[in-house]
Amino acid sequence: MGRRSERLSRQGMLASDLSGDGDVIQVVSRAFDVLRCFEGHEARLGNLEISNRCGLPRSTVSRLTHTLTRMGQLVYLPRDQKYRIGPSAVAMSTSMMKGLQLRNLIRQRLQDVAEHLPGTVGFVIPDRFQLVYLEYARAANALGLHESTGSRISMASSAAGSAYLAALSPEVGDSLINEMERETPDAARLARSRIETNRRHLREHGYVTAFGTWSPHINGCAVPLWSPQYQTYVVVTIGLLSAMYDEKRVHKEVAPRMLDLGAAVGALLEGEGDIFANGIERKSFAMPAPNNKKILTEEINGLEAGTRRPRQARSVRARDGRR
Repeated sequence: MGRRSERLSRQGMLASDLSGDGDVIQVVSRAFDVLRCFEGHEARLGNLEISNRCGLPRSTVSRLTHTLTRMGQLVYLPRDQKYRIGPSAVAMSTSMMKGLQLRNLIRQRLQDVAEHLPGTVGFVIPDRFQLVYLEYARAANALGLHESTGSRISMASSAAGSAYLAALSPEVGDSLINEMERETPDAARLARSRIETNRRHLREHGYVTAFGTWSPHINGCAVPLWSPQYQTYVVVTIGLLSAMYDEKRVHKEVAPRMLDLGAAVGALLEGEGDIFANGIERKSFAMPAPNNKKILTEEINGLEAGTRRPRQARSVRARDGRR
């Protein structure tokens, strides 16, 4: 099977999963929904609070939290009658972060941009209908947006989410929006209203913008990148005060720096300089040429085919943020 056929086959399976035809063990999915409620290491939640956040019956949440506690994923606090993230969950996340050997290098690249632009620069990955900051950088004079590692942002309204959705093949991206509509219809409508414009802009310019959709005071710019490690798209993004950076200034001053950042981080993700000890398969890296606004690759214009990489997201799935 050729690379293109393999890619389309994988995307077809993802779309099937989104439509409900995939084999999903519901109790496992719900257990992860419970864990997602704990956005910070210090978060403390009771069964009722978890139930309200997850939209699950309290009796179901009670059984899940009991099981997760016995597994060490949660810890029960008798005095508060609440739960918090347990040692096993912390250990798993710590191991994952250690496995991301290029984390410090990515942070340095983000900081380079932050020193020139007074905003918050982030490296985010998808999770269901949100994106999570794995790394961020901010200049001392940054104003208006204060995300940090572990923070979540909306996929539908943020520049990062718009870039992620636009990078997916149309079939997978549309399926994700359809899935989003079942749980957050307003967000799905916003995403659907912008998706074609964002796809076109990404094909032509290599980045996506959002002006006042995440917050009326914040404008954003984002570049999606394929991650061989996560087998999905990740995004480098920046948020700036709209009073300082209007639409024209974002395109003229911010976008070029974000494209350069995307090229630098993308090279790291591709395993340049033996960053990955496990010898991940090398692929072409799509990046804008200095005098050509079209996105180039060694093989085909992958974005025009719906994706910039031969394989579609696998480790982070569309319904849980990957597709």
